Amino acid sequence: MALILLRHTRPEGAEGLCYGRTDLQLAECFQPQAARLAGELPPFARVLSSPLSRCLQLARALSAARGVALDIDERLIEMDFGRWEGHRWDAIARAELDAWAADLETANPHGGERVADLAARSRAALIEAARGEVPALVVTHAGVIKAALAQSRGMAGWKAELHFGQWLRFDAALVPVA
Repeated sequence: MALILLRHTRPEGAEGLCYGRTDLQLAECFQPQAARLAGELPPFARVLSSPLSRCLQLARALSAARGVALDIDERLIEMDFGRWEGHRWDAIARAELDAWAADLETANPHGGERVADLAARSRAALIEAARGEVPALVVTHAGVIKAALAQSRGMAGWKAELHFGQWLRFDAALVPVA
């Protein structure tokens, strides 16, 4: 196992909101969730994190709990949803959502980042992470983890359901490990 990809814990006000790059603060339940994760995660040699506070706060807590180094990698940030950012998903025009779903990887109805661009930058970051001291814990977002899953599972990876605080193991080739 080379990488452990961990989705941040629940942010405040996230329910039903499109918040890719919006820097939401973590919910009040953060401390017990961080403590649980510190106890249940397998061993790791270092931590890498998205720069957004919902990841960085968790990454700092876990690196301190395990006494390992922490690095921030901008490429691990969530997708930029452009003009959809900060809007409720149910308030976004149905035609725009349908256009995006019809061509998920390259459509850009929101004017932000294309899914293909998210996949390319996050893959580069994860490949580099797997070449360093491993196992490495990567504290990141659902989009980055889904991009890693899509690399081995195709479009089904983009449909994976990822819960807050959920983690998955990947080998050096970015293939999920059971």
